[in-house]
Amino acid sequence: MKSLYPRSFPVLILVGFVLAISPLMLALVQNAVSVRKIAAMSESALYEAVLAAQNSRLLIEQVTHLERGVRQYAILGDEGTLEAFQTAHSDFLATLSRMQPLKLGTGQTQLINDLSQREADLHAQVEAQRGNTVAMERIADEFEALSILARSLDATGNAIVDREVRAIQTLADDVDTFIYRQMILVVPAAIALILAATFLISRPIRQIGTAIEHLGEGDFSRAIRVSGPRDLEMLGKQLDWMRLRLIDLEAQKTRFMHHVSHELKTPLAALREGTELLSDGAVGALTREQQEVAVILRQNTLRLQRLIEELLNYQTVQFRKAELNLTQVPLSPLLLHLADVHSLPMRAKSVTMEIQCEDIVLEADEKKLEAVLDNLFSNAIKFSPEGGKILVSSTTHLDQCHIDVIDQGPGIPKQDRVRIFEPFYQGEATARATVKGTGLGLAIAREYVLAHSGQIELLEDVSGAHFRVTWPLERMEKAA
Repeated sequence: MKSLYPRSFPVLILVGFVLAISPLMLALVQNAVSVRKIAAMSESALYEAVLAAQNSRLLIEQVTHLERGVRQYAILGDEGTLEAFQTAHSDFLATLSRMQPLKLGTGQTQLINDLSQREADLHAQVEAQRGNTVAMERIADEFEALSILARSLDATGNAIVDREVRAIQTLADDVDTFIYRQMILVVPAAIALILAATFLISRPIRQIGTAIEHLGEGDFSRAIRVSGPRDLEMLGKQLDWMRLRLIDLEAQKTRFMHHVSHELKTPLAALREGTELLSDGAVGALTREQQEVAVILRQNTLRLQRLIEELLNYQTVQFRKAELNLTQVPLSPLLLHLADVHSLPMRAKSVTMEIQCEDIVLEADEKKLEAVLDNLFSNAIKFSPEGGKILVSSTTHLDQCHIDVIDQGPGIPKQDRVRIFEPFYQGEATARATVKGTGLGLAIAREYVLAHSGQIELLEDVSGAHFRVTWPLERMEKAA
């Protein structure tokens, strides 16, 4: 297959178009030659046939003039009438000479020879019988046979004209049939060549598109090979170089994350153990102020641990390659459990949560589904105003299930909406928040949802933030 391709992509396109139009061009040339041949044959045949017919009619008239001149001389005996006879004789000979070069049939040629011979005999008799009016009357009667020969020649000419017309019509029908059969053969051939050219052109493009799609999905395991013109093959090699480079970068990032997590977890564990000992009074009773400091230390060590875990979790899910441990997960108990987990931060801000959930069982990885909903709950509580209300609802519609989380906070500005699910992105509202995160929560939630063939989106409401998680029905079933 490689040898079929030219060196450059533009040349490949040019070759493809040439292959596609070559049968049509060949058919057009053949048709033009056939039509030109018909036109030339028609013009020549009809011209000679019509010219022969015209001269035949002229001969009839001239024979009539010859006979009239002789009869007038026989009646009047006037030598002037013989001058008209001589003029008609000259015209008769001139007409015969014009018919000699024409491509006539055998019958026409024989009739012309007979006419010429008979007219010459009659002319000789007239010359020999000058002054003998009685003989002239007899000679005039013999012109009737000459007239019959002239009319026979005219009839033969008309028949030849009709024959030529029929021959041309037959030839035209044959050419029409030939063109029709040619189109029947040429059109499929042209279509086949177009399809072949399209395949040759699209094949390397499809290979490049597939390679880019695999890179975009984070699948670096497949080597990139592009067969085609040399410039596209070079592009394929560059893409494969980029694939290897991404593998190397991914490995470096993984090592970095492992090192960071290891280096951070050890001192973090020591800090947590120390704060727990202080809080438990292991080193002596604490005053109220000291107890408050210990609580602050404990909360921040827990927060730091959660941030590290988010970084590590994102590392494992950003390419949606994490394996799913699918089980039947009742949705309503999970929502109630998460509401109970977040009861303390809600109580601190006097935030209430209303859960409206149909009795649905989802087929999902329970831990990942819990992580998605936990992130949405945390964001809703974080940005809810004092005394605000959070609405959580789940409904089924057609082939989908919708899980909605709606808060009464400031909402998300338009400039942040398109990037809210990007990793490490923190919008304007997050920048003003007292408690800041890593910007990975929604990114991780999105990857988990996509891993379940679902969708998470931010809907445009008048106020507050409205997140919707959509699950396909084939991944869930209603509880009985």
